[in-house]
Amino acid sequence: MVFNYDIIVIGAGHAGCEAAAAAAGLGSETCLITMDMNKIGQMSCNPAVGGIAKGQIVREIDALGGHMGLVTDRTAIQFRLLNRSKGPAMWSPRAQCDRAKFIWAWREVLENTPHLHIWQDTVQRLLIEDGEVRGVKTVWGVTFRAHCIIVTAGTFLNGLMHVGRTMLPGGRMAEPASYELTESIAAHGIVYGRMKTGTPVRIDGRSVHYEEMEVQKGEVDFHKFSFLDTPTRQLRQLSCWTCYTNEEVHEVLRRGLSDSPLFNGQIQSIGPRYCPSIETKIVTFPDKPQHQLFLEPEGESTQELYLNGFSSSMPMDIQLEALKKIPAFRDLVVYRPGYAIEYDYFDPTQLKHTLETKKIKNLFLAGQVNGTTGYEEAAGQGIIAGINAHINCHGGEPFTLARDEAYIGVLIDDLVTKGVDEPYRMFTSRAEYRILLRMDNADMRLTERAYHLGLATRHRYDLLTSKREAVNRILNFARSYSLKPALINPILKALGTTPICQGCKLIDLINRPQVTIANIAEHISAFHCELDKVTERRDEILEATEILIKYDGYIGRERMIADKLARLESIKIKGKFDYNSLQSLSTEARQKLMKIDPETIAQASRIPGVSPSDINVLLVLCGR
Repeated sequence: MVFNYDIIVIGAGHAGCEAAAAAAGLGSETCLITMDMNKIGQMSCNPAVGGIAKGQIVREIDALGGHMGLVTDRTAIQFRLLNRSKGPAMWSPRAQCDRAKFIWAWREVLENTPHLHIWQDTVQRLLIEDGEVRGVKTVWGVTFRAHCIIVTAGTFLNGLMHVGRTMLPGGRMAEPASYELTESIAAHGIVYGRMKTGTPVRIDGRSVHYEEMEVQKGEVDFHKFSFLDTPTRQLRQLSCWTCYTNEEVHEVLRRGLSDSPLFNGQIQSIGPRYCPSIETKIVTFPDKPQHQLFLEPEGESTQELYLNGFSSSMPMDIQLEALKKIPAFRDLVVYRPGYAIEYDYFDPTQLKHTLETKKIKNLFLAGQVNGTTGYEEAAGQGIIAGINAHINCHGGEPFTLARDEAYIGVLIDDLVTKGVDEPYRMFTSRAEYRILLRMDNADMRLTERAYHLGLATRHRYDLLTSKREAVNRILNFARSYSLKPALINPILKALGTTPICQGCKLIDLINRPQVTIANIAEHISAFHCELDKVTERRDEILEATEILIKYDGYIGRERMIADKLARLESIKIKGKFDYNSLQSLSTEARQKLMKIDPETIAQASRIPGVSPSDINVLLVLCGR
């Protein structure tokens, strides 16, 4: 049996869902192949979306016309905005979701997307002719012909799970691994390696002593993930809880280290540095008397709970014995133990910024197969791969995002330029332009591009236009409206800020830390009337306006730096030099430049081991 499509997407995790939805949404005939249609968009680990920097990525996906933010808003059972005590560049939305409803919300999206078909099967190998993909063959003997293939297989490629000394093949608990696909790709010269991740024990909530824990409630304000005018908090909102490990817990864990796959030589691959297992924590920080744990609900009506902070692959009996030393878990009952999983990934320096491989034409890789960790990082790659696969099929300029345009741009540039030596996780510190890449302005940065591409809808574009007009109207009023000392000084004193000696513009007062648009408007009737013109998404628009006012200087300075460095992005060098023959470059620089073959001088400057003096040599050779 043979089927023909424009694009085949292998795997229906977070990368695969966004890739398939984007490709089909742009008009490509797309087939999404998954092992299990009941696990589409499955949250393999924590049933939560967002977090530090990750929340910004989800808002960017939404601004581009993706679906992760919408699905999260529909299925959220707790929402919080992290880092509120810091500046807006650091604010990051995070939502706890109903795991089962998240799957079905994604399935509803995909099954009702025109041009998209879903097929339940396992891809065994790629069909490649003359260095270009032609299709795939499945374990059921079905052949799919296609112009482009997007591989988003997550942890399933030769997946191997570990609990103590027990090892079982699988891509996820109770799900089979995918065999032969890695080898069929590697046979064409693409290098791969092994990585490791883990997940904690799942707890029966009926056995927990919640009175021994500290409750952590969610927030009920206007914030959400999607920029569309959709309702917030559609499901019943639930609490999370926190507690701590103790020395008794650590002593039990130490006793089991000889049977830990991480320390007995059973696991050779590298795990995520920033999401370590509990056994790694007690070894790395032997003097720390406790580690914080977060108990989080898995759904609106289930008793299953996720114990964030206790990822482990220790033997089952050790995990349970250790947990029962925590007062809240003294009568603990669990659904399943924590486990580690090893899987194949491909060196991402073998990719272009479009996520197409350099060695096999029209083969795209996205998600954890590129050495990343996290649903959000995977989904961000997925939407870019889906867009560019469509472009490869139907023509157009490659769609890429620069480092000053999006966290997704930072993510992909880091992957293809620097590669990975451990599972890559996004942080705000990885972005040199994070004041430009705030959560509040993702739509301002990306929606217009997505609309002209054909992915963002007219309704989304109209919402952007009305928001931009409202923000500019308030800004113009604040810039032009003058205030006299006699009228405003009593108000300034009440707000705890210094009175003015002469007249000034309203915008200068809003710039002060103690003054907000809300607390000053109630005392200035003309300003209050101006704000009353904003009748839809009022809180979102006022927040965006206030950020632009208070951080104008920082934003302007960062924009100027980004524009200067953008000049280096315009100097194309791909294919211009035989780096091995340039003896004026350092040996390391020659080796790295040959491996990466950067597109521009700017990308070359970000390659580890390429020094500023090496860049100067290249600039001279370019006549600059």
